[in-house]
Amino acid sequence: MSSKEKPTLGGTRIKTRKRNIAASLDPAAFSDAVVQIYLENAGDLVVFTGGRTQPGTTKPDEGERHPYSFLDCEPKREAVLPSVIYVQKVLRRRPFLIKNLENVMRRFLQSLELCEEDERKKLAIFSALAFSQKLSGLPPETVLQPLLKDNLVAKGIVLAFITDFFKEYLLDNSLDDLISILKRAKMEDNLLEFFPSSKRTAEAFSEHFTKEGLLQLVEYNEKKIFEEKLKEMKSALTTLIAEEADQSEVLDVVKQRVADAKLPEIEVVRILWDVLMDAVQWSGKNQQQNANAALRQVHYLCFIDDSFLLQVRTWANLLNTYCTSGKLELELLYKVQMQCYEDAKLMKLFPDIVRALYDQDVLAEDTILHWFRKGTNPKGRQTFVKSLEPFVNWLEEAEEEE
Repeated sequence: MSSKEKPTLGGTRIKTRKRNIAASLDPAAFSDAVVQIYLENAGDLVVFTGGRTQPGTTKPDEGERHPYSFLDCEPKREAVLPSVIYVQKVLRRRPFLIKNLENVMRRFLQSLELCEEDERKKLAIFSALAFSQKLSGLPPETVLQPLLKDNLVAKGIVLAFITDFFKEYLLDNSLDDLISILKRAKMEDNLLEFFPSSKRTAEAFSEHFTKEGLLQLVEYNEKKIFEEKLKEMKSALTTLIAEEADQSEVLDVVKQRVADAKLPEIEVVRILWDVLMDAVQWSGKNQQQNANAALRQVHYLCFIDDSFLLQVRTWANLLNTYCTSGKLELELLYKVQMQCYEDAKLMKLFPDIVRALYDQDVLAEDTILHWFRKGTNPKGRQTFVKSLEPFVNWLEEAEEEE
């Protein structure tokens, strides 16, 4: 065989690589498919056509609406739902049409002031059902972001729309589902922006949505505000402690924030303990040094001044200001228990911390004995009860002697 000849394998078929062959567009087949969907749904066809879809148009420019436009149906979910289902079926067959739907909805929502009140309600129902039915590919920001136009918000149009949207969506979905949509639209923290500027208060929010029967949304917002106030108070106290501020200044800050935020005393006690322990500088090298640092912080907290009602000078006075009952003292003791349970460095310090708080009159004897005998928090309880037993025995012996 010549060196120039290529070798061949007799009887072997050489496979050629298959290429993706793009199918030519077939408008006729597509139109037939749309008509078939229309027939299958007994004429329940939605059409966004004939009507102002952007600012600046006038009544004569509207043209005639299609007789099957959902804007001509009743403002009820049973009348609007077939339209949503129809759009859903079309999008499953032709997903690229989702962009057209986005553009049309954005124009409608930016032009709500050009719609009649019942038309805005239909759009709200349609939008809510679109998300409830998980309309393929429709992003939340397409529906919610265009609403935040100053002129629409100022006229109260947006608030009415979003209220109808929330009410409709929550009929079939949970509040968590709604919050998920708001998060995706990056509007979870901006719910007050739906209100006119003169009504952007927590009180107005609660009053409005309570009146509309959306109590779960009111409770969610109140909880969110409450958590934010707790976070702000904790941050402020942490900064003051880090800067070694005078303790009377710290008390003034606590009192002011408690009054402004209307924080319950039980939450104040929890925050004070968290801030105290966060301020401990752990070396991470020597366990005994860590223990001593924690105890020094506790003793610093628990130093008593008999005239604290006139001028608070110590951390113990600060705790005593809010540990005004056995229930609050018990809550503090549970907080100490959880802190020691979750931090291995503090496990062995539990009886020492309790003793320090007792010596400085932050924890009463009755509170300690109640926790020892009937405490309900199971986290590390057996270990802590055993470690505290010598101190409890001492308390009981002292009580018998008295």
